[in-house]
Amino acid sequence: MTYEHLDTDLVNELLGDGRASLRSLAEELDVSVTTVSNHLSDLEEEDVIQGYTPIVDYDALGYDVTAVMQLKAEGSALPKITESLKDHRQMISVYEVTGNYDVIAIGKFKDTDDMNDQIKQLITDPDINQSNTSIVLNAVSENEQFELEPAEDS
Repeated sequence: MTYEHLDTDLVNELLGDGRASLRSLAEELDVSVTTVSNHLSDLEEEDVIQGYTPIVDYDALGYDVTAVMQLKAEGSALPKITESLKDHRQMISVYEVTGNYDVIAIGKFKDTDDMNDQIKQLITDPDINQSNTSIVLNAVSENEQFELEPAEDS
């Protein structure tokens, strides 16, 4: 048995079912449970796999409003602003970006009043020069991951 693409295959199996047992992964990949366990441990130690989390349907929990915030910030304050956004419990993604804005943050809120209250608190920071908030009308694709392709042989 060659293990040439085992790590990629293992990651792809977990993308399909993050709760798969070692035994079922071993059977699917045609390797031993010990081999799966060792490779999985290595992937976790290398931070390729950083945890196992459920995909939550926030709409089903009453968080019906998704907002996309674009922020311009003072250069030296950027790390402080992104850390503040990252630590905000309803921000699900925070990115430093190129282009007209410095930060894009995506948050989930119960309603527009909840969104307004929280965004107003967030953007009172004097280091935020400009903000633009868009409300998502329809989430066409969200929380998607893609299967990995095997690495090219060197």
